[in-house]
Amino acid sequence: MTHPPRVLSIAGSDSGGGAGIQADLKTFSAFDCFGMTAITAITAQNTQGVRAIQALPPALLAQQIDAVVEDIGVDAVKIGMLHDPAVVRTVAEAIDRHRLQRVVLDPVMVATSGDRLIAQETVAVLVAELFPRATVITPNLDEAGWFLGRPIASAEALEAAAHALQAMGARGVLLKGGHLAGLVLTDLLLDDDGATVWQGDRIDTPNTHGTGCTLSSAIACGLARGLVLREAVAQARDYVRAALKASAAWRLGRGHGPLDHGWRTRA
Repeated sequence: MTHPPRVLSIAGSDSGGGAGIQADLKTFSAFDCFGMTAITAITAQNTQGVRAIQALPPALLAQQIDAVVEDIGVDAVKIGMLHDPAVVRTVAEAIDRHRLQRVVLDPVMVATSGDRLIAQETVAVLVAELFPRATVITPNLDEAGWFLGRPIASAEALEAAAHALQAMGARGVLLKGGHLAGLVLTDLLLDDDGATVWQGDRIDTPNTHGTGCTLSSAIACGLARGLVLREAVAQARDYVRAALKASAAWRLGRGHGPLDHGWRTRA
């Protein structure tokens, strides 16, 4: 190759540095990928919560995507926070306009602190416009439950929920079991090859801010490097679990702290 794998994050900015664009860029660097951004919104937030959100104009978002794709090129895309329907449609149009492949959709609807990050009317548009265009969607169980209109209460319910999300238009579905009770966590991927299940011990840490952003970005890096989806997910899970363990003793802020995205440099 004459260049590193190129990964574009279309997401919101987290002023606290733990999630959003900031977490994405740190993850891209950890996987030796060249990271680029198209910022959808600016947030004022820290480890304790979100204080304000200012969405950027859809036309400016489209210009950011066009500028990157037309000059540098994109091997994979990670999509995060899309605040309103106009922004969702702008991203869908850009995917079609540039024929973007290997798209990871992390439907960020609520922050780790519990703050809602998107408008209610955005949910239906997200399903209609981006589920069919994404290689995989990576909702947590609360987000998946909002899409389905019912809670997902157990690990045994993951596969049925994933099939229901596929019936709504999603091509690949990764359901993350971190919000379930218990000491053993279950994640399930449903794609064209069927269901794949991973299990692992729960990691005792208060520092979970940006976990979903980091996982979806790591998956995009794997896809950009040519891995099939299952391999990309497996690699991303290993990276995130190690990042959670590496930051478990950190005390950054007074709320949900960030992951250690740079653990590989000290491994």
